[in-house]
Amino acid sequence: MTSAASLTARERALGHVAGLSSGPPVDPASRVTLNFHPDRLLNGTPILDAMVQDGVYRSQFVTRTSNGGLTAHPGGDRWRWESRIFDGAYDEAPAHQRPVYGALNFRRKPVGGAPRFGSAHFRLTAETLARTTFCYPDSSAEPTDFGVAARMGLVELALADRQDDLDDHVEAQVHGEVRPDRHMEALVLDPCYRDTAVEVAARRLGCPVEWHPGFRLTVQELRRHPGYRGQEYVDLGARIAVDGVLDPGIVGDAARTGRHDPQAVKKVWHLLARFGAPDRFRASR
Repeated sequence: MTSAASLTARERALGHVAGLSSGPPVDPASRVTLNFHPDRLLNGTPILDAMVQDGVYRSQFVTRTSNGGLTAHPGGDRWRWESRIFDGAYDEAPAHQRPVYGALNFRRKPVGGAPRFGSAHFRLTAETLARTTFCYPDSSAEPTDFGVAARMGLVELALADRQDDLDDHVEAQVHGEVRPDRHMEALVLDPCYRDTAVEVAARRLGCPVEWHPGFRLTVQELRRHPGYRGQEYVDLGARIAVDGVLDPGIVGDAARTGRHDPQAVKKVWHLLARFGAPDRFRASR
């Protein structure tokens, strides 16, 4: 019999969440996706270039960057959520051993399971499902419902709970190393990055590159939604638009200038992701 002391942090975390989970097995055709912004900088280096150099997709505990809240430090919200969800399994573990976050793309969105966190996504292989834990809603909401691949009752919960398009994901936590050349079926990019440095770097990662239909939002449509994130973010979006249009590359350019509050740029992205998503994504709701 294996003693608790001999289990790795990963094994302890997976075992604990499995004990909290119920329901039927996950659809084997479903995939976990990791949404992110492919044109942002990581310590001054383009994020895909850094990933090429490192060969590993890292959690925010390592990168100290985030497309959500940056609370991945001892005592921070992310640290506290992980301690609760995984029964302290990672409390003393080094940062590189902690899970990376994504979503179960059970809705088959072409833009990935959680576009709130970026226009691009890695689609993971089926084999990674066995070392992934899940929760609904997002871990920031202090969830009490959990799942693993063998016991996945969360899809039914999510389908019955009509949330906003940016909040309707089943969160996934992938335990263990995640490498583009081994664990990813594809990197799926917005077409605005064709023939750019983002595509050049993407093709060096060692996984196939695919394209989704693309995010695009006119300023005219943007101005119809001041109540979604606030008038000031509509105004910012209108200022940074090019020829009356926003796309992920334009928002990324604005983010890299350093002239705007990163949280404000994030809200502009939310507006683009929500109201400028591909028609086939919106039509499926």
